[in-house]
Amino acid sequence: EIFVATTRRQATKDPRQVFDGDRSLTTSYARVDVTVPKVHQVGAIERAKGSANSNPAKQFTAANVVHYGDAPQFAKAVGADIAMRGDRALVFVHGFNNGFDDGIYRLTQIAHDTKYPGTPVLFSWASSAKTTGYIYDKDSANAARDDLEATLRMLAKTRVKSIDIIAHSMGTWLTMEALRQLAITGVRDLGGKLGY
Repeated sequence: EIFVATTRRQATKDPRQVFDGDRSLTTSYARVDVTVPKVHQVGAIERAKGSANSNPAKQFTAANVVHYGDAPQFAKAVGADIAMRGDRALVFVHGFNNGFDDGIYRLTQIAHDTKYPGTPVLFSWASSAKTTGYIYDKDSANAARDDLEATLRMLAKTRVKSIDIIAHSMGTWLTMEALRQLAITGVRDLGGKLGY
């Protein structure tokens, strides 16, 4: 189960796509249940090619998606999962040129391969998922700073004891900006919950 806070717009064109690369004016919340195939190799993400359907026996597959109507519903669900799984949360912030599914599958792979003892949370900002979309992505990362800060504050209000963050590429810049904003307000380490 991957919990998601995203500044992406909900997809409407492709029924297999949950969120697309367009920016939303508000943060959306969801949970995506992903299966990992028995043939999985550590470090790899076995995926279907092109527009082919995933085969759960051979590829990572999104088996179920739950949408939460608002932040309080999401906070309740993710808080319950954190309490059940060991009072830790792993927040992954993807990088430039990443689709929504890229972030979901990468966090699934990280949590699975490291046997992470907590709740995985993807913060997915509106990347265009195109190599030519660098400027769009940079602007999207800029626009997502407050949303990531709010997500981290939300997690800190649960029973979580440690919030661990992994950020990649442009997601690192976004993460540092959100952490900088927290520090400016005097909440540098989220009340001692920011993992080191």
